[in-house]
Amino acid sequence: MKLPAFFIAHGSPLLALEDNEYTRFLARLGEDLEVPRGIVVFSAHWDSPEQLLTVDEQHETQHDFYGFPEEIYSLTYPAPGDPALSRRISELFKDHNLPHQPVLGRGLDHGIWVILQKMFPEANIPVVALSVDSLRSPHEQYQIGQMLAPLREEGILLIGSGGLVHNLRLLSEKDQPEAWALEFDAWIAKRLEAWDLPELFAFEKKAPHVREAVPSYAREHFVPLFYAMGAADEGRRAGLMIQAYQYGTLSLNCWMLD
Repeated sequence: MKLPAFFIAHGSPLLALEDNEYTRFLARLGEDLEVPRGIVVFSAHWDSPEQLLTVDEQHETQHDFYGFPEEIYSLTYPAPGDPALSRRISELFKDHNLPHQPVLGRGLDHGIWVILQKMFPEANIPVVALSVDSLRSPHEQYQIGQMLAPLREEGILLIGSGGLVHNLRLLSEKDQPEAWALEFDAWIAKRLEAWDLPELFAFEKKAPHVREAVPSYAREHFVPLFYAMGAADEGRRAGLMIQAYQYGTLSLNCWMLD
C-alpha cells in the first residue's frame, strides 16, 4: 500500500481539548486512512541546523507550552517508537549524503501529539519524529522530503506538521479570519494545486502579506510544507481537505499530497 503524504496544521495546543470542525476532521481522516505501519512527522517544534531523528522504543509526551488550562498537562500520548524505521530513515539519508544524528529521549512535542491524538487516539502506531531546518532553502527542504518518498510504499505515513499562517502576535478574538490571512492562504493554495515550485520556493518574495503570515520568528511553522511536498514529488498532486481559522489569523488546514 502506498500512503499519501500530508501537511497538517497543528494550531494551538488547546486543539487537544477541543471538539470542533477541525478536530472532527482529523478524527475522520485517521479513520479513513489505511492503517499505517508507522508514522514519520517533520515537526515545526523541532528546528535544528542538523537533521535529527528520534530512535526511541517508547516516547514520552512533551508539554512544551505554558499558560494553558491545567487539564492539558495531564494529557499523554504514549506512542511507541520504531528503531528499525529510524534505521531505515538513516539509510535513506546516508544514500543521499545528508548528515544526520539520532536522538534518544526527546519525546513527542505538541506539534506531533496534538494532531496524532485526534487521528489515532489509541497511540498504538509507532512514531518517528524528524527535525526541520527553517534556515535551509525551500529547495533543500523539498529534497530532504524526496529522500523519504520510498517510505510511502512501505506503509509509512509522512506528515509535515506546522501552520501556513502562524503569527501569535496577531491573534485576535474575532470569529472571522482576517482578509490578509485569507489572501495569503489563497495564494499558496493556487500554487500548491498547480505544483508551481518556482513560485512556492520564492514565497517570501512573492506571496501577499507574507510578513504577517510567516514572520521571521515563526518560519519553522511554514517549512514543513516543503518537506511533505518533497515526499510526494513523483505524483505532484495536492488537494486541500479542510480550511479553517481560529483567533482571526491562525490557519488550520490539511493538504493531501500525492
